[in-house]
Amino acid sequence: MEINNAYHLEISNYVLEGGKLSRLFSTKTLAEASMMVALTVILREILPPLYRMPQGGSITIAGLVPLLWFAIRRGTVAGIFAGIVYGLINMSFGGYVVHPVQALLDYPLAFAALGLAGFWKNHPLVGVIFGIAGRFICSFLAGIIFFTSFSINGVVASAIYNGTYLLGELVISLAIIFILVEEDIINVYL
Repeated sequence: MEINNAYHLEISNYVLEGGKLSRLFSTKTLAEASMMVALTVILREILPPLYRMPQGGSITIAGLVPLLWFAIRRGTVAGIFAGIVYGLINMSFGGYVVHPVQALLDYPLAFAALGLAGFWKNHPLVGVIFGIAGRFICSFLAGIIFFTSFSINGVVASAIYNGTYLLGELVISLAIIFILVEEDIINVYL
């Protein structure tokens, strides 16, 4: 019983004690997350996409870069947090929801997966690949479970559909993160 209580208290101290969420993230990190989420909204929701898929998804003008950049700068947990916030905002802008699990997979979890880039702070381009691969997996699963069938045709259709626009996003994101790394801007003002 003491072990469970000690374990429970440790988790509570980490998340709920003191400044609550600010205990987990500094004010500077929260401010940066807010700016990166706002920039993502501008790049993905306000500016027109380069290409819009017929049933959702698009290739944008570097729309995923702010969230990827933030995860690389501030780490995985902060990146996941910012991705969840943006995913909920994106869903509120008219997301297509057929089931609560699909909503989680296509919006907060898909964009939270971009936070995986934070695992590769020292190798940002690898982080971009893994972050977008995580987003692909979430969208791919939602596509199979809710929009196609579990048949091989459904798996292929979901992979092709989601891969089409996310491959474009990957190329653009890799190019811009590469420039940020080469110009030594990736960690400016840390």
